[in-house]
Amino acid sequence: MKDISISTILDSMNGDTAYLTDMWENCVDEKRKRYTRSKFSDVLDKMEEFGYLKKQGYKSESTYTKLTFIDTADQIGFINNIIFTNETKIKKALVKLDSTKIFIDISKDLNAHKFNKYALKDYDLFLKSITSMLGLTSSILFTLQNNSNPELKKELKSCLNQIKEFLDETNDILMQYRGSNERIVLQRIINNKIPEPGFLKI
Repeated sequence: MKDISISTILDSMNGDTAYLTDMWENCVDEKRKRYTRSKFSDVLDKMEEFGYLKKQGYKSESTYTKLTFIDTADQIGFINNIIFTNETKIKKALVKLDSTKIFIDISKDLNAHKFNKYALKDYDLFLKSITSMLGLTSSILFTLQNNSNPELKKELKSCLNQIKEFLDETNDILMQYRGSNERIVLQRIINNKIPEPGFLKI
């Protein structure tokens, strides 16, 4: 997976509202190549999830409008809601995964693995929610770099600490009682979901 900067996505709009097609055409990678349209659309869903954009319309006629929060309380409340939602989903998945093998086979070089079909549903929920938390962390770091409001920055740092503490605890629970190969593969998968600060995975 590649990383795409949040600022690049916002700059592709050339205004407060833009069509999906125009944004996709304006947004290119470091080699001046366009991203896959479906993946670009998925990353716009993340931008909407994290409160940057509001989608209207359907498919190729979709438009996106930049959003702004009323005040610090409004923005922090929005972020805390994302955190709470993901924490709830992760805890639910962990209860099921705690005593379940996620993989039934791992290759000797650890580059290939076969999932336990009975764990796949809970694992997918877990990984999706972890990915959302990691993306939110990157989004918060972006805001910290681009905002001068001291009250907001203080609250955002508190949110970061909350996320880090929860993810550390989650990782400990997930890895507990697992074999070394399974831990290595799980950690590798999670690490691949971590975007650069101010970026999102695409």
